[in-house]
Amino acid sequence: MLIDSHVNLHAPQFDEDREAVIARALAAGVRLMVNICDRVSNYEKVRRVAEHPDIWATVGTHPHEAKEDPDLAAETLIAIAADPRVVGIGECGLDFHYDLSPRDIQARVFRAHAAAARETGLPLVVHTRVADAAMGDILEDEYAKGPFRLLMHCYTSGPELAARAAALGAWFSVSGIATFKAAEEVRAVIRDMPADRIIVETDCPYLAPAPYRGRRNEPAFLPHVLAKLAEVRGWSLDEAEARTEEAFFALFDRIPRA
Repeated sequence: MLIDSHVNLHAPQFDEDREAVIARALAAGVRLMVNICDRVSNYEKVRRVAEHPDIWATVGTHPHEAKEDPDLAAETLIAIAADPRVVGIGECGLDFHYDLSPRDIQARVFRAHAAAARETGLPLVVHTRVADAAMGDILEDEYAKGPFRLLMHCYTSGPELAARAAALGAWFSVSGIATFKAAEEVRAVIRDMPADRIIVETDCPYLAPAPYRGRRNEPAFLPHVLAKLAEVRGWSLDEAEARTEEAFFALFDRIPRA
């Protein structure tokens, strides 16, 4: 089973042809998708996409949007996560590349998400960019308060943070970036990721893999990501598909397995 662990199908880029995009994904063999919440205030739009039987949802606020609700409470996330279609907490984290929200607010909002993941038992979907040391410190500090499962989504950070996250039992997702010619450092980290904790994603409409780079990304392009993962890890396509499926259901265990 091909599973796209990170889509943004509620994004305005899909407003004209959302159903056609979903149909193309299914035709390409993508059987499940997780639609990722970008901010709590947008949850209802995210959730409407998850009315589709093959699509699930998360709840959370991206670090870019943290300034929208700097006092976001874990209890707010926990209450929304009672919805059985919600299977994860996030996308949340730290982004010190764009700094679209103040760093202290990013950290505070991120910690609220970690607390919600701890309380609900749902996986924390983590975004991190140019924040390796701070991310490692917060993850270790929050994990010490009580364990939770976490996914380092679209992982492009360095090997040191990867090792710190892996020591906490983190899963990692591989995106179309792995297919980019200049992404050898990303591929080097993929080679060392825990073999039983790797999943795949498109992060559509962003980061279209080769040969579609520069176009709007969509879940139907996921086979190109899987093929690159297989190549990098030395797996057959069948093995890559089976391994990523097993890892996905081990992480997103609120989703019933057919």
